[in-house]
Amino acid sequence: MSFCGKVGFGKSSCNKIVSSAEAVAMIPSGDTVAFSGFVGIGTPEAVICALEKRFLETGEPSNLTLVFAAAPGNGKDKGLNRLAHDGLVKRLIGGHFKLVPKLAQLAVSGKCEAYNLPLGIISHLFREIAGGKPGLISKVGLRTFIDPRIDGGKINSKTIENLVKLTEINGKEWLFYKTFPIHVAILRGTTADPSGNVTMEKEALKLDNLTIATAAKNSGGIVIAQVERIAAAGSLNPRDIKIPGHLVDWVVVAEPEHHMQTYATPYNGAFSGEFRAPPDSAASMELNERKIIARRGALELRMGDVVNLGIGVPEGVAAVATEEGIIDKITLTTESGTIGGTPQSGLDFGAAKNPESIIDQNQMFDLIDGGGLDIAVLGFAQVDAQANVNVSRFGDVLAGAGGFINISQNTRRLVFCGTFTKDLRTEIRDGKLVILQEGQAKFIEKVEQITFSGEYARETHQTVLIVTERCVFSLTPDGLELIEVAPGIDIERDIVAHMNFSPIIREPREMAAEIFADGPMNLDQLLLERMLSERIEFDAERSTRPPAMGWTPASSIRRLPTPCNPIV
Repeated sequence: MSFCGKVGFGKSSCNKIVSSAEAVAMIPSGDTVAFSGFVGIGTPEAVICALEKRFLETGEPSNLTLVFAAAPGNGKDKGLNRLAHDGLVKRLIGGHFKLVPKLAQLAVSGKCEAYNLPLGIISHLFREIAGGKPGLISKVGLRTFIDPRIDGGKINSKTIENLVKLTEINGKEWLFYKTFPIHVAILRGTTADPSGNVTMEKEALKLDNLTIATAAKNSGGIVIAQVERIAAAGSLNPRDIKIPGHLVDWVVVAEPEHHMQTYATPYNGAFSGEFRAPPDSAASMELNERKIIARRGALELRMGDVVNLGIGVPEGVAAVATEEGIIDKITLTTESGTIGGTPQSGLDFGAAKNPESIIDQNQMFDLIDGGGLDIAVLGFAQVDAQANVNVSRFGDVLAGAGGFINISQNTRRLVFCGTFTKDLRTEIRDGKLVILQEGQAKFIEKVEQITFSGEYARETHQTVLIVTERCVFSLTPDGLELIEVAPGIDIERDIVAHMNFSPIIREPREMAAEIFADGPMNLDQLLLERMLSERIEFDAERSTRPPAMGWTPASSIRRLPTPCNPIV
C-alpha cells in the first residue's frame, strides 16, 4: 500500500491506488458513510462488495450510518443491499428504498434507526455539509410525512433524533434539515491517475460526486473512489477531472463486472455523450390501459415544456411523445441530472439516451425546487378524499419518496397517472373501454402515508390532474372533481362504486375519442397549430414574484400553465 505519509495529504507525487480490501480496512466502526449511485449508475459495487466481505469475516466495521440519495441497488442483492446485515448498520438516511429492499426491511423491522428524506434534500444536504453549514432550509416536505408535525421522516419507533425541524421565516413556514459530519465517502468515476484525480467520461451521470467528496474532506473524513482504469500521472485534461486528487485518499480499480455503466448495460456511449445513437423508432405501444393513460397524460404537454416523467406508467408518455412525433418539441429531464434526450427505464433508469446535457444532481434539484419544470407526470398508488397521494409506504413495504416530493411540490402543472384500481384487466372494443376484471381500490378514505399534500397544493394554486384509464379528476378548491369519463364507462357502476369517498361530480365530459382509437392522435399537429397566444402569456404578478421563488425581471415571459385537456 502506498500513500503520502498521512491519509488524505494528497501531494501530486503520491500513489493512492490500493485494493478494495485495503481501502475498506480504513473504515472504522461507528462512522457515517455516504455513497454515490443512482440505481446502478455510479454505484461503487467493488468497494461495497469488499466492505461486506470484511464485515462477514471480521465483524468490522459495525454500527455504520449509511447515507444515500437515490437507492444504489438493483431491487435484489446488489449495491447497498449487500450491506443489510445485523450489526453492520446502526442508522439509515436514504432518499429512495425501493431498489434496496433489504435495507428497507431492516428499517421497517426496527433493527436500525432509519430516516426517509426527499432525494433532493439529501443531495442538497451534501452541499450544506461541504460548506460547513448547520443545515438546509427548504419548503420541500411541508404537510407530508417529512413534516415533524407528522413523522419527521422517521421510519420506525427506534428512530428518536429529530433531523427535521419546523421553523418560521418572515411569517412563512419552512423546514430546517440538520446537517451531520460525513466520515467516509465512497464514490465512482471512470479514470484516475496515481494522485487521485478522477474523471467520469464513461459514466452516465455526474451525480453528487464532487459535493460528497468535499463534504467528507471538510468533515475530516476520507474519500474512496472506484474507477475502471488508471492513467499516467499528469496525463488527464484538467477540464475532465470531476474530483480533484487532493480530495481523494484511495483509488480502487474495479473488475469489469463490478463497474457496469448501469445494472442492465455494460456500456452505451449514447448514455455518456460519447456519440449520438440513431433516434428511437416510433414503434407503437399496445393499445391497453397503460397507453390510454399515457396518451391522456401526453395531451397536457405544451410546446417547449421542460418535463419530468416518473417511473412506471408515466414512462409511457415518452413513448407516446415519440410515436406522435413531438419528442423534439419538449425537453425531458430526470432528477438524476439529464436534460434532453430520451430517459431510460428499468435498471437503466436515471440515464438518458442522447442527452443534451448532464448536470450534477444537486444542480438539477436547484432547477426543480426553484420551479424550473413546466410539468411533471408522476405515478400514484393511493389517493384519498383530501387529494393526498401516497407513493412511499404501504404497511411494511417501504418504497421511499425519492425525488417525488421535490418534484410534486414545486412544479406548476402536475399530472398523476395510474390505473384506477390495482391489478385490473381491461380491453378496448369499438372505441370503448371495457372492464374485464376489477382490481383493488386505490382511491381510499385516508392514504397510509402523505407523500403529496392536496391541502398544500390548493394553497399554492397548483394545477393538478389525476389521470386513469377510465376517468380524469381535477383538484379544485372544493376537493377532487370528476371532469372526464371514458367512453363505455358508467359513473356509478365503474367509478363511484370503487372509491371509498365521493368525488365532486358536476358535468363531466367524455374523454377524447382519439385516445381509444388505433393509429396516431396527431398530437404533433395539435401542438403546432395552437396559437402563440394560447401557448405563452405575460403575467406581471407572477413574473415579478413567482410562487416559492424570489424576484425576477418583470419583462420575463412565463409559459401558460393552464388549461388542462387541450383537445376539448
